[in-house]
Amino acid sequence: MNIIEAKDYQDLSIKAAQYIIKNVRHNPNLVLGLATGSTPKGTYEQMIKDFQQNNTSYQYVKTINLDEYVGLAKDDLNSYSTFMNEHLFNHIDIPHSQTYIPNGMAKDLHNECAQYDRLIHSLGGVDLQLLGIGHNGHIGFNEPNTSFKTRTHIVKLASSTRNANERFFQDINEVPNYAITMGIQTILESKEILLLVSGKGKAKAVQKLLVEKNRCEQFPASSLYAHPHVTIIADKAALSLTFERKES
Repeated sequence: MNIIEAKDYQDLSIKAAQYIIKNVRHNPNLVLGLATGSTPKGTYEQMIKDFQQNNTSYQYVKTINLDEYVGLAKDDLNSYSTFMNEHLFNHIDIPHSQTYIPNGMAKDLHNECAQYDRLIHSLGGVDLQLLGIGHNGHIGFNEPNTSFKTRTHIVKLASSTRNANERFFQDINEVPNYAITMGIQTILESKEILLLVSGKGKAKAVQKLLVEKNRCEQFPASSLYAHPHVTIIADKAALSLTFERKES
């Protein structure tokens, strides 16, 4: 794993955007895997800023999102489709027909999962997958004890994950109990992975990932050790416990 240290969240966002932009300029037909949540918002802001100032084009880029809540329509204010439109897609020149997000309202959710994997395969696989990490080590919505062999699937969200996402809803009762997510095997088939970690609240998860280096299904992010090309951009707060451990 290649680790890039950022001073703070703003610096992390700039570094992550530069990393993605470099890949887009190198390969205008990039298949870019995207994530949602608070961590990548700053990265998307920087990508928009670059588009406005430097005209980096996304006309031929195709995007694949990690996940979507089950039961939320695409135009629901809390859907990840709405999130991506508001925070990135509506502000760059990517055709919406080239942006893909699982359909959480599909009548046959299992078929939707299978179709999503077939879609990724038809695009030639994900070239660069953006990831965050949960407090419990989840990647995408792959909760602890998810098999490393899973492909895109339906998952029941852990209480800790629902609690962490409550801030995006009116109250905890509105947070969906289920989601469609790329499975760990699907994620690991990406040619390159970029993991972003920010804040002291993620310090224990980072410490577990970088110090213990123990691949186990109880900690989904540890699956990344099986991937040959992972870059982690983490700010000082997220790396604080890792550095303390190294110095002791």
